[in-house]
Amino acid sequence: MTSVSPTLAVRRELRNRILVVTVDNPPVNALGVAVRCALSDVIEAAEHDAAVDAVVLIGAGRNFIGGADIKEFGKPPLPPSLPVVCNRIEACRKPVVAAIHGAALGGGLEIALAAHYRIALANARLGLPEVTLGLLPGAGGTQRAPRLVGAQAALDLMLSGRHVGAQEALALGLVDRIGETDDVLHEGLAYVQALLDAKAPTRRTRDASGLADRTASRAAIEAARVDVTKKSRGLFSPLKIVDAVQAALEMPFDDGLNHERQLFLQCLDSPQRAGLIHAFFAEREVLKAPETRHAKPRVLASVGVIGGGTMGAGIAVALLDAGLPVTMIERDDSSLARGRANIEKVYDGLIAKGRMTADAKAAVLARWSGSTSYDALATADLVIEAVFEDMSIKQAVFAELDRVCKSGAVLATNTSYLDIDALAASISRPGDVVGLHFFSPANIMKLLEVVVPAQVSADVVATAFELAKKLRKVPVRAGVCDGFIGNRVLAIYRAAADHMMEDGASPYQIDRAVREFGFPMGPFQVADLAGGDIGWATRKRRAATRDPQQRYVQIADRICERGWFGQKTGRGYYRYTDGARTGTPDPDVEAIIDSERERAGVTPRAFSNEEIMRRYMAAMINEGANVVHQRIALRPLDVDVTFLYGYGFPRHRGGPMQYADSVGLATVLADIREFAQEDPVFWQPSPLIVDLVERGATLASLNHAA
Repeated sequence: MTSVSPTLAVRRELRNRILVVTVDNPPVNALGVAVRCALSDVIEAAEHDAAVDAVVLIGAGRNFIGGADIKEFGKPPLPPSLPVVCNRIEACRKPVVAAIHGAALGGGLEIALAAHYRIALANARLGLPEVTLGLLPGAGGTQRAPRLVGAQAALDLMLSGRHVGAQEALALGLVDRIGETDDVLHEGLAYVQALLDAKAPTRRTRDASGLADRTASRAAIEAARVDVTKKSRGLFSPLKIVDAVQAALEMPFDDGLNHERQLFLQCLDSPQRAGLIHAFFAEREVLKAPETRHAKPRVLASVGVIGGGTMGAGIAVALLDAGLPVTMIERDDSSLARGRANIEKVYDGLIAKGRMTADAKAAVLARWSGSTSYDALATADLVIEAVFEDMSIKQAVFAELDRVCKSGAVLATNTSYLDIDALAASISRPGDVVGLHFFSPANIMKLLEVVVPAQVSADVVATAFELAKKLRKVPVRAGVCDGFIGNRVLAIYRAAADHMMEDGASPYQIDRAVREFGFPMGPFQVADLAGGDIGWATRKRRAATRDPQQRYVQIADRICERGWFGQKTGRGYYRYTDGARTGTPDPDVEAIIDSERERAGVTPRAFSNEEIMRRYMAAMINEGANVVHQRIALRPLDVDVTFLYGYGFPRHRGGPMQYADSVGLATVLADIREFAQEDPVFWQPSPLIVDLVERGATLASLNHAA
């Protein structure tokens, strides 16, 4: 060791003629401007330093380089740009080795690709996930990765945004060696020394031969283009990634880099990028509920689940997958057996797909126990009820929990609509009661609405957020009202869809327009998937309190009266023959719609897809604004995250509140007022939207107000 020279973001240290360059920019060693400057300077200095034979790049802490600095998103770029830094590393006349541990993602992997050799530790995660932000790898990644690993593997990495582990990275050719220990400095130095001893050349990725088989490369590019066109539902950046890889095949390297830059700038200017960046930040900000800032979560070592139906079993699977012991309660032995069978069915499906072994299933189920007695929950830290959506039934369950559960146990309800304040008030410990609204299938859907009743203790809310973290779910804090955030808004835009159906648009046209907007399913497909009987029961429950002035479309009731509840009965709005998951339009449903139009005195008219989406989105945005105005959601971004993760809202549009800002709140308000001319009861502008338009403000301006 001859010298040590620290900088703020990058440290350098000479060891036996090998310059160790350590990126030290906590928490993930992001490539901020200070890091870029220092890396460029250190490579320049190393090249002209006679005491340096080679360079090894490593990251401090738990990662190599986690990617771009999110604090610079949306701001004017500061030099040097990352492409310049990568080119400088690759052009170095002395060997540069990237020693990778932890994350090497996005720009971090592009730095590694620019190095001459790469070694990864066993815990390394490599990826080019820019597509998830509406971008493409813009620092040579689209040009170097195909040259290194071939067009097909590079396209898979960039179009999926997935991370690969060290073994897969080695098999692909992304790295040259896997370290034998978990000491990244030791492994990096040893590899560099071995390269120096072997007089290994400065091997540049730009000269690699991954695209040598031009026929196979061209076939991979065309296959990716067809697949992206079919699956990306209007996304902008995936096709630009394919274009960039085609440039790697057809252009000299420097021309390909220039083309990549042009495509990157096009992505940067796309409104889709703004939506995806908003989604990226919103899903991080949503974790910051007021109760989590000061209160500590309670212990979460064992959980009870009441009910073994579809939802209860899904919740149990989510808990078991997180490593938690689960005690399931059912009313009798046969119901308990069905509950266990529902759980086993999930794991058997994974075994059939080769994603789980029988031994792994047995190990998971060893954490499950069942009982028909509530007394089995005496030691549980958390109990989640998932019984039928009826207040008297749920109150009876909570009376039993109040009797048997230990002091300090968290008592949670999975209700979708019911008044949790009333449920909490029915027992002696309302401070322990919280809503945990899972979305079906509960072991797969990422959203968890954490519903906060008036009397709940802050540490109970903190415990709910901690549970979401354990379950790898995205928690959104919601206040108590009928439907909370998501289902309350859903009821309104679904009503708008029903109005359009009665006024002349077919359910099949509405579903098609909604899919073309970017949703995976339309509202009538969703109703068939969820089960029409659920909504029917809710409508009957609300009938006594429904405003008689409010328009009520009875088409769904006529369909349910025939016992057509959707996929589970083989008929709903669509027909599902022979157990098919995808339905076909049903002439009998169209006849019911015609009959209902006649009964209601409606003369049907034509709707364009554009008008369908104007009405659908105006209803969604208006009620989302009401939810924020009434503090059911603390911020517009809470509504956005709810819809991104629970309702299939197209991620590239950022969520309904972000979308409203992108088209202009004044435009949305003008639409609402136009529609109010024909139905002033339904189309009442949210006071929040009116206020923001008058002030020239946006919904986004409220995202940091909570």
